Amino acid sequence: MKITSDFLVIGSGIAGLSFALKVADHGTVSIITKREISVTATDLAQGGIASVFSEEDSFDEHVRDTMVAGAFLPHEDVVRMVVEAGPGAIQDLINWGVQFTRKEDGAYDLTREGGHSRRRILHAHDATGREIERALVEAVRSHPNITIYENHAAVDLITEAKVRKRRVQPNRCLGAYVLDVEQGVVLTIGARITILATGGAGKVYLYTCNPDVATGDGVAMAYRAGAAVANMEFMQFHPTTLFHPHAKSFLISEAVRGEGAILRRRDGTAFMESYHQLKDLAPRDIVARAIDNEMKKYGDDCVFLDITHRGPDYIRERFPNIYQTCMSFGIDMTSQPIPVVPAAHYLCGGVRVDLWGESEIRNLFAIGEVSCTGLHGANRLASNSLLEGIVFADRAAERSLVRLSDEPIPYPPIEPWDPGSARNSDEEVVVAHNWDEIRRSMWNYVGIVRSNKRLVRALRRIQMVQEEITDYYWDFYITSDLIELRNITTVAELIVRCALKRHESRGLHYTIDYPKTDDVRWKKDTIVRKTF
Repeated sequence: MKITSDFLVIGSGIAGLSFALKVADHGTVSIITKREISVTATDLAQGGIASVFSEEDSFDEHVRDTMVAGAFLPHEDVVRMVVEAGPGAIQDLINWGVQFTRKEDGAYDLTREGGHSRRRILHAHDATGREIERALVEAVRSHPNITIYENHAAVDLITEAKVRKRRVQPNRCLGAYVLDVEQGVVLTIGARITILATGGAGKVYLYTCNPDVATGDGVAMAYRAGAAVANMEFMQFHPTTLFHPHAKSFLISEAVRGEGAILRRRDGTAFMESYHQLKDLAPRDIVARAIDNEMKKYGDDCVFLDITHRGPDYIRERFPNIYQTCMSFGIDMTSQPIPVVPAAHYLCGGVRVDLWGESEIRNLFAIGEVSCTGLHGANRLASNSLLEGIVFADRAAERSLVRLSDEPIPYPPIEPWDPGSARNSDEEVVVAHNWDEIRRSMWNYVGIVRSNKRLVRALRRIQMVQEEITDYYWDFYITSDLIELRNITTVAELIVRCALKRHESRGLHYTIDYPKTDDVRWKKDTIVRKTF
């Protein structure tokens, strides 16, 4: 089956849905999403979205905070562009129906998070992402030019080089092959503009606060198609996820520390003063390494986040979702500290794009966490992620509409998906075992603290699994599990290769072999491309 559309959007978080709404009045839009439309990282975002909304704040301060948090690797021109576009992007969300929390006088209730010098985080209590996702989903469902395909998993991008079976300059993206998960059929979706908005890759690691869909699909597909990928070594570990055997790494928002929570050892001793002058409001990379060090030093399974001094009424009103979730696990955060540990949270690298969100493959855009725009550098400043997603959605929409009118040339015909001699598999256990091995290897050897020896060990195991996956992939009919396994293995390799390339410690990449930051040789992006 073949579907054609002016715009193909792969992913349904803030970036993908915002883009769809921006272009839908000018052409047909197909949105594909691996699960139900709201199963996204956006929906899980608690803290909020950062933007200069106070007279006490300034663009310069937001730029400076972003540069400092990113260990001065962010591209300052990109940072300034995103920061200055922030208020307008927030207004777009408000126009689409997002209701941010206000104070009694009607002003927006701005909060503060780690690494920020001012209160500039707009939020909807402690479930900001859920409110944004709700409003955007309602808007896209009501637009007549937008078609939503739930439970559809992208398999591979279709490029002009692939169709013509030869090198083409510039190479163009023509759409994607997509698996209808429920029917088990691979569809061919042709599109003039393709948008990767697939989110992050936290599921590459054993412990993550990401949703199950975060398997790095967009990065892996773009890399296989020939696009440049950058800064994959910078995986952000959120310092505070709930430590409980049944909590599935539930995230305890950075806003809890922003409102005064203190990290303590098991004996009650506060420890962040020993690591950074901002103490508990230090950037995430520093806090995550501090917690990791404290756990190893004292042999503890977790540390404790204490906000009991703010009082029960305030805690329940400001953090209703976190309070209720903790209570469901028998933890009353109004009277006892919350046990927390770090977990894989946010990929600061991704598909390398320009100021308009376009990759090296023409008409292929990457927006949101899947992309490497230059905003985050070596570590993302808290609550800049939702901001980046909507700002680059707007810019990608603007460039896409120009491209749509500039390129009337008909595209070459696309061949349907060819399953070859593939057959049904009777060895699904292989997928599960390989999935587990990759995630454990990444957690053990490519985590918060690294070494060349650990990285080489991880790469060796990844390559062994890749050989098995390649044979399995072409012998059997593809499934969503196999697609995701193939993608997390590709992303795992990219993270390790980038980490091995960077001979310094900067931001989220800390290695005992090169413990110092080297601005002379390494104040630059780490870029990798597939060789054909």
